Amino acid sequence: MLENQKIRPASAIGPHGEELTLDNLPPPETTRWVSRRKAQVVAAIEGGLITSEEACARYRMSLEELANWQRLFDRIGVPGLRTTRIQHYRERFPDRLWSS
Repeated sequence: MLENQKIRPASAIGPHGEELTLDNLPPPETTRWVSRRKAQVVAAIEGGLITSEEACARYRMSLEELANWQRLFDRIGVPGLRTTRIQHYRERFPDRLWSS
């Protein structure tokens, strides 16, 4: 049975160098998504702590919304995840595809 189980790390490195574990990820009932929390979820996925599908189920979000977070984080970093700055980045990077 063990050979069929995927081995996952117990922790991942967060967007600011902090250690992320399942226990210190944003709680599933989070409703206020500040850029720091979004970045923690993206870093947890990139670090193999959780999968995209698990994150979507845990936080009741679509794969499209999560993919948008990942694109913004990869292109701009944590500041790109601020909802108040999306228009600024759309103007700064007009050649990019942006989802609403």
